[in-house]
Amino acid sequence: MKILLLGASGMVGSRILAEAAERGHEVIAAARSPEKIAEFPGVTAVKADAHDASTFASYAAEADLVIGAVSPRNGGDALAEATAYAKALIAAKPKRVIMVGGAGSLSLPDGTPVVDVLPPEYVAEARGMKAAWDLLAQSDLKWTVLAPSAEIAPGELTGDYTIGGTTLLSDNKGKSHISAEDFADAVLNEAEMKTLVGKLATVGYTG
Repeated sequence: MKILLLGASGMVGSRILAEAAERGHEVIAAARSPEKIAEFPGVTAVKADAHDASTFASYAAEADLVIGAVSPRNGGDALAEATAYAKALIAAKPKRVIMVGGAGSLSLPDGTPVVDVLPPEYVAEARGMKAAWDLLAQSDLKWTVLAPSAEIAPGELTGDYTIGGTTLLSDNKGKSHISAEDFADAVLNEAEMKTLVGKLATVGYTG
């Protein structure tokens, strides 16, 4: 398929880009600094601001799917940044969108919202990502939000992970984590299989 990937130069976005290219998809890879985007066959790097629909709407019109791998952590007002991002996605009218969400949109097994137990420095970003999800859910887009576990970092592609619902996943030692490579694998699986349209889901290790 043809994919527009927003945030293609970031920690998560770059792994999604590599996985999409490995699977043979055509990718329009967008970032504010396209020179930072890795080169792969079938990938076209473009300059685009994910918070301004006018800069990427034409690319979205060409694509079968938009994947948004952007976090609201650069502008100083995470809520405003995330809201602008979601509104831009909606205004671009993509055929389908997968948004990389945040663990702060999930709940603990006892029902407590994760955002309520986060360290203060992460609360604004978590509330921003939840606001973005809320806006997508109220739109008429075919959307999916995939949230990583509490910790996501570069690691290995194992394929041995669990797709959960809206409850934070943890392994048998109580640690909630996922590698960026396995998370990217899950994003591309959803891109191809379309099993979570209209849903918030999470990805994590449970073994």
